[in-house]
Amino acid sequence: MLKKSILFTTVVVFIALASFVSLSAYTLYSKKQLSVDPKLKEISGIEFDKKKRLWAINDGGDDPKLYRLGQDGAIEKEILVTNAKNIDWEDMTQNKFGHFFLGDFGNNKNDRKWLTIYKIENPIDIKTETTEAEIIKFTYPEMDGTPIKPNKRNFDLEAFVEYKRHLYLFTKNRTEPFDGITNVYKVGDHAANFDAQLIDSFKTCTTLEKLCWITSAALSPDRTKLVLLDSTSIWLFENFKGDKFFSGDVSRIDLGIVTQKEAITFYDDNTLIFTDEEFKGLVGGNAYVIKLDEAEKTIIKQVSKPISIVAQ
Repeated sequence: MLKKSILFTTVVVFIALASFVSLSAYTLYSKKQLSVDPKLKEISGIEFDKKKRLWAINDGGDDPKLYRLGQDGAIEKEILVTNAKNIDWEDMTQNKFGHFFLGDFGNNKNDRKWLTIYKIENPIDIKTETTEAEIIKFTYPEMDGTPIKPNKRNFDLEAFVEYKRHLYLFTKNRTEPFDGITNVYKVGDHAANFDAQLIDSFKTCTTLEKLCWITSAALSPDRTKLVLLDSTSIWLFENFKGDKFFSGDVSRIDLGIVTQKEAITFYDDNTLIFTDEEFKGLVGGNAYVIKLDEAEKTIIKQVSKPISIVAQ
């Protein structure tokens, strides 16, 4: 009788686990829009040009190139940034004039003293297959040359946005023990050497660093919504004051199963596109679409008053 009870319990747990995995997979893959060209197997940043065509970059090790994707995910055009290097390209963003910013600021070991952002014109204005960039350099004042203690290793970076002529950088936390905090630093948007200014911080979660690492960021075209991406979630920030992005409403959108999600951007004020890296041909390598007004959100913090509907 005891053996039957254990067997029954094991079967129930297995079915429940299988159902959870299946539901998590559906949550993600129901949003799939297209498969990304295999050449972009380490896709780390995406952005739309002025004609709403999608551009992407690869992680470190690739040439310093931008790739334009067609509606089927195939590469249609490549642009080489001739005065750039791809040491560890991690994200793209753009300003209201359409300039693209390419972030070469990955810092896995927290040992890169000076980091680089390349600023180029909007790709539709680049008529050839090459361009030159304006070069922005920055460093963290906290990295003063002394060894960084394990609990202070928060100088890796994979996410940034442009807002009112400044660039805002969201760190990828590598502290030991992991405390889940992403710091926000601020630098200028033009060619110069900057000391990055620490202005704010936000805690995602502390369950497991690979689930909580911030890997990309985006601002809506109307500059009223900020999103941060991690392996399982989109963090949505609204009704914030100025550049205090965490001062307003905060909600979380569950993305289902864990994949290496590395890039996110807005198509319009209500539509998000995000991508994940391909893993051994088994998962990932796709672009997904989310409509914010249709997405199921978990409220983390609400400071604005909810809209009440009065019956007539």
